Amino acid sequence: MTNPFIRKQGTFKDDALSGLTVALALVPEAIAFAFVAGVPPLVGLYAAFFIGLITSIFGGRPGMISGATGALAVVMVALVQEGNARGGEGAGLEYLFATVVLMGIIQITVGALRLGRLIRLVPHPVMMGFVNGLAIVIFLAQLDMFKERSGAEVGGWLTGSALWTMLGLTALTMAIIHFLPKFTKAIPSSLAAILVVAGIAFLGVNTQVVGDLASVQGSLPQLHLPSVPFNMDTLAFIFPYAAILAAVGLIESLMTLQLVDELTETRGQGNREAVAQGAANIVTGFFQGMGGCAMIGQSLINIRSGGRGRTSGIVAALGLLTFILVGAPFIDRIPMAALTGVMFMVVIGTFEWATFETFGKVPKSDILVIAIVTGVTVYADLAIAVLVGVLVSALVFAWKSAQHVRLVVLEDTHAQRTYLMSGLLYFGSVREFADQFRPAEDPNDVVIDCRDTRVCDLSGLEAINALAERYRKAGKTLHLRHLSPECRILLEKAGTLIDVQVMADDPHYSVARINADGKFE
Repeated sequence: MTNPFIRKQGTFKDDALSGLTVALALVPEAIAFAFVAGVPPLVGLYAAFFIGLITSIFGGRPGMISGATGALAVVMVALVQEGNARGGEGAGLEYLFATVVLMGIIQITVGALRLGRLIRLVPHPVMMGFVNGLAIVIFLAQLDMFKERSGAEVGGWLTGSALWTMLGLTALTMAIIHFLPKFTKAIPSSLAAILVVAGIAFLGVNTQVVGDLASVQGSLPQLHLPSVPFNMDTLAFIFPYAAILAAVGLIESLMTLQLVDELTETRGQGNREAVAQGAANIVTGFFQGMGGCAMIGQSLINIRSGGRGRTSGIVAALGLLTFILVGAPFIDRIPMAALTGVMFMVVIGTFEWATFETFGKVPKSDILVIAIVTGVTVYADLAIAVLVGVLVSALVFAWKSAQHVRLVVLEDTHAQRTYLMSGLLYFGSVREFADQFRPAEDPNDVVIDCRDTRVCDLSGLEAINALAERYRKAGKTLHLRHLSPECRILLEKAGTLIDVQVMADDPHYSVARINADGKFE
């Protein structure tokens, strides 16, 4: 089946129309996340503008959309509250601006040190769990749109005609997005759906609109130096928050980058994206924005709508600024049902439905990792979920590898016995390795053929050393044969711990011998 997302090049028209669609979807998200963080709506809108614009121009992933996100907003809640407690009402917002600047500096440092490549260590089951969990989070967030709202206040569930109107307009939006591409692709289906549903609302249908959350009307963002004491006490207060925000932002951005790479079969630049994200957050902090990172939902809207190049993100950011300056009366009248329908379609496109097909076909440990990451993403935090997933995957790998150290007798004479060892010798497998030898039962000369094994760490070296000591105490000699070049280098780097000598008559492989004194020779 052909992947509908695969189209490496985008046209200016496609990018521009897709960017306009994304700009419309950014408005309620930015406002909602600002409410979550406990800051004014314009703080979220300004963040979405600066983060989106700068990363679109300089970032490492064309077509990826960045802005204010819920994952960061959750962390900012405690920062703003504690800031208000330290300096009075309003001080928390100033501390937030300073923290966002420091967050950007940390992210630039990570990018400059080229640590973005660490995202490659994330296993595929973790990626699947992350995507599934994020789809569920986006879905659950949209359910609030079916409740009575007045600004930041959320009431009970809609009832009666209000509920049926909301459901009907949401369903109409989803139907247009699904069926319109079958007839024409001249206009992004998401944008067409928003315009059609907005037109229906303008004709007199009573339903909740963007203006019920907060008006997007505002002025140009102004340069603003955070009003906080510039001393070590302030640094000690904001640095932990800045480090957490930087880590969460980078993990979410690099995971989103990897997802967009897979969808479009292209490759972004993680380190460049980290630097761009950092620069964007520094600028945002000085222009009264709450900071942000990549947004997987909006990125998928962009990709689905045909956006592939940097133009799409630039148009989205400039469109958002236009809404703030002059388009508020129109944007305030867009039904929430239209934007909710768009996000529901994003949920359907985001969730890895192939997960259910893996049951019974992949190891149970992979299913467990997917389930854990999905659950932690929903109930805790995206970044924590990824870290937990990587940790669990590493432990599973270590456990499985420890069970695969095997010893087979190749030759057995009265004078000498040769073992063939296979597997990885590292901290997790040293016990399994040691338990397979019986020095008292072996002949005087014992050879371990290591052509199918690798010594991976200091624990492996110590295991060999300890085994040699056991044979020395039994008055016997242990030889190591067919050590790989990597193993030999590792042994040599051990320095005074282990003495290694490569035999001159062994040009193709190395042989190390441990004599009765416990030395390699």
